[in-house]
Amino acid sequence: MITLESLDALSRLCPPPADPPRAVDWAQAERILGTALPADYKQLVETYGHGTFDDTIWLLVPDSVHGDCDLLAQTAERDEILADLWEMGEKKPAGLLESGARVLPWAFEEGTGAFLYWLVRPGQHPDEWTVLYNEGRGPLWEAHDMGCVAFLLAVLTGTAETEYFGYLYEVLKPTEHRFVTADQTLGAARR
Repeated sequence: MITLESLDALSRLCPPPADPPRAVDWAQAERILGTALPADYKQLVETYGHGTFDDTIWLLVPDSVHGDCDLLAQTAERDEILADLWEMGEKKPAGLLESGARVLPWAFEEGTGAFLYWLVRPGQHPDEWTVLYNEGRGPLWEAHDMGCVAFLLAVLTGTAETEYFGYLYEVLKPTEHRFVTADQTLGAARR
């Protein structure tokens, strides 16, 4: 299965935390979101948990104790923000012109306001969702016909066909990739 191969490659490139992340109640999260979630995303969350890849890409996790990393809270917030922007006349990405289509965030880029979304289309299986990058502080959207694990792997290896994330290689020039948990970065939060 390609998802497992991509996750194995990502885990070799950017080792996950030694301690397993907190379990996620997927049934509850999917009920709240009103949709199933992609299998590769679930595997990614179960391997890494909430946190950041190369101090750049923050992974959102359902019911995270850190609001900025909480998939459910960020979904509600992004829905409201995007609805306001589109009501004010900002152009929607082409995929959202289809009736019933929506976006669902799964990660964000540190310090930029940019988010990574899935394009959720009616009748389409979650494992077939397209990754969308929105620059956040502007109207530009970029589509990537792949799942979130494959996209992360492409970004971290510098093979993603994107106008964004180039600074990872131009400025940061990572010799080793790393994942830091949200608790390590933001401090342990209590439930």
